[in-house]
Amino acid sequence: MQHAEPIPTSFPWRGATLVVGALAAVELLALIGVIALHFAPKHPVARSAAPTKARPAVQATKRVAAVPSHRLRARSRLHVLVLNGNGTQGAASTEAARLLRAGYRIGGAENALRHDYARSMVLYVPGWVKEAKRLARDTGIKLVAPIDGLTPAKLKASQAVVILGNS
Repeated sequence: MQHAEPIPTSFPWRGATLVVGALAAVELLALIGVIALHFAPKHPVARSAAPTKARPAVQATKRVAAVPSHRLRARSRLHVLVLNGNGTQGAASTEAARLLRAGYRIGGAENALRHDYARSMVLYVPGWVKEAKRLARDTGIKLVAPIDGLTPAKLKASQAVVILGNS
């Protein structure tokens, strides 16, 4: 017969369960920390200790990406390219004349590549969003978006484009 060592009849289950549970809790806290760092804002907003009359304290209710701020430029600094996207003859030149009277500089008035635009829109190059929103208000156009798909040669040095649609 071979020598066999006696097997303990009781295993410390309670102690092992507590150790495994503690390790799982530590892993969960580490995972939450990593996720919190991933979604934390990259540039914290500096806040003053006390509000002043010049700058009252404002509570931030939603997080917005920081956009470089500048003063609203005059209408005469904005070059606008007007494109006829509805097929109505003379629509671009009529709108360009109206914008010229409102103080905008016209970079051109011509037909768009397509004539099936359902809605009119104002498009803008980076850095000109405030002026594009004012242009949209001045023209009664509700759709404002960054320019996509137009080359600098097609823009003719314009910072904004008005595409006239059917509405």
